[in-house]
Amino acid sequence: MSVDFLKNKAFDFGTGKSYDVISIVQQMHKCSVSDALNHLKKFDLSVSEKKPVEEIDNDKSYDIIQVDHVRHPALIQYLKSRKVYEQRNLVKEIYYRLDGKKFFGIGFLNDSGGCEIRNKYAKICLGLKDVTWVVGERNMNREVLIFEGFFDYLTYRNMEKEEKSSSDHLILNSTAMLFKVKSKLKDYDKISLFLDNDSNGKATTKMIENDYENVEDCSILYRDSNDLNEWFCNFNENL
Repeated sequence: MSVDFLKNKAFDFGTGKSYDVISIVQQMHKCSVSDALNHLKKFDLSVSEKKPVEEIDNDKSYDIIQVDHVRHPALIQYLKSRKVYEQRNLVKEIYYRLDGKKFFGIGFLNDSGGCEIRNKYAKICLGLKDVTWVVGERNMNREVLIFEGFFDYLTYRNMEKEEKSSSDHLILNSTAMLFKVKSKLKDYDKISLFLDNDSNGKATTKMIENDYENVEDCSILYRDSNDLNEWFCNFNENL
């Protein structure tokens, strides 16, 4: 979730919904507008004229310190725990500073130069949120495979066991980014979906099925798991 403390607005990347102060209280407490207003009366929401709010510069709230191949033992172990260590060449080791503190994690770039960061403890995006297109070679059948997160994409590439894929791959990095690619999806003869088995993933699958022809919901493969990576990890643990 992204929160703008100056405008008192919030945006949920998971659902694609925007909230103001009242609506987010309604969402959290499942209550009416009047109940939300009564709840907010408990808090002092005024801003002192003697101490104005400082403008937050989101562009300078973080710094990328170093980008490298994945070498840190903790990140290697993390990739191995997610059963995608073999695809380490598709991600980077990112060292960054956020709010004055230094961190590191697995980094995956999106098409706006933003970076999805994952490690055992963090799941954030540095910079602009966007999708990631990976164009395949010899995609004569005009097929695109759509993944919700990049770990599902790495999982599929691990299962595919091919260095170069013939199909195009689209990693949404958030289902809220679907609106950015709707026009492009019309160019494909086949759309294969590998989205999560939660309410949000199912809703996004339904939207795509309603808007396009020749859509295949591949989540049936991992119907008893939340996503492709979880299923792949459990499957390999049981071997």
